[in-house]
Amino acid sequence: MTGPTIFVVDDDPSIRRSLERLLRAAGHTVETFVSARQFLERGDLRAPGCLVLDIRMPGQSGLDLHQVLEAAGHHIPVIFITGHADVPLAQQAMQAGAVRLLAKPFDGQELLDSVKHALSRADGPPPR
Repeated sequence: MTGPTIFVVDDDPSIRRSLERLLRAAGHTVETFVSARQFLERGDLRAPGCLVLDIRMPGQSGLDLHQVLEAAGHHIPVIFITGHADVPLAQQAMQAGAVRLLAKPFDGQELLDSVKHALSRADGPPPR
C-alpha cells in the first residue's frame, strides 16, 4: 500500500459504503469496519492515516475506541461523525482530541477537507 489509509468505522453499512466510495474517488486508500472491536482486531494500529469514526455504535462507542487508542499510545487523527450531534457531545469529542466532529448528513467536500487536515496532523507529533 502506498500513502496513508483512511479507516472508516461505522455500524451503518450504507454510510460505510458511501464514505468508502467518496474517499476512493478522491484517491484515498480506505479500509472500513463495522465496529470498534473489528477495527482493534485489525492488528497494525500504527499504520499512517486517519480515522473516520462514528460516535454512537452498539457495544464500544467511537469515543471509547478513541480513548483506548490514545491510552495505548496510538495517536491517529480522528474525525468523529454522528447522527446525534449536540453541544456537550461536540465538546466531549473536541476535548478528546478530535480533528473535527461532523453531523450526519454532512457535505462530501466537508469530509474531504477534514480528511486532508487530519492527514496533515498525522505527520506531526501527537497533540497535547
